[in-house]
Amino acid sequence: MKLALIGATGFVGKAVLNEALQRGYDVTAIARDPKKVETASDKLTLKAADVLDTESLAVALKGHDAVVSAYNAGWTNPNLYDDFVKGSEAIQQAVKQAGVKRLLVVGGAGSLYAAPGLQLVDSPQFPAEWKAGATGARDYLNTLKKETELDWTFLSPAINLHPGKRTGKFRLGTEEPVFNEKGVHEISVEDLAVAILDELENNQFVKRRFTVGY
Repeated sequence: MKLALIGATGFVGKAVLNEALQRGYDVTAIARDPKKVETASDKLTLKAADVLDTESLAVALKGHDAVVSAYNAGWTNPNLYDDFVKGSEAIQQAVKQAGVKRLLVVGGAGSLYAAPGLQLVDSPQFPAEWKAGATGARDYLNTLKKETELDWTFLSPAINLHPGKRTGKFRLGTEEPVFNEKGVHEISVEDLAVAILDELENNQFVKRRFTVGY
């Protein structure tokens, strides 16, 4: 598979890059500064692109079988909400212009439902410092649900996403957090990457959202 990975230098992007290369994918790592990509492989191509430049991004994406967007507008960005939504919509448009059908977007856990009709991001206990990014991801998911041309998937990571080990053992969910026996929704970023590549291979959640957890 020829995979284009947007946000390859980020927390999730690095893990996806490593997992994809281990599986033998041909990967084009796309980032604002691809020199920050620390991995080297003869299966890896580096490209610089600004996600807001739809035309040049479409050129970089052309010829790939699938696109994974691990785009993050930056948690300390004062315009995080607007930049995430605009960037994600620009990526979506560029994927279509490039003629690629398969898009997997890594979003946030905030749009998962804590209770019927109540998303986590709207609950009183949701951390204020994460609210702008989580709301942006939730609102973009609502936009993506209207997309008819692409075979899209939106992945909400676990509430507690952390560095750890690759076990390949986790559970899948759709609209609600996948809690373990201790009432915790968590996964390592390494296993999140496994779930992302598994979805590209199995196409279990096309035009749907899913989540993962131990």
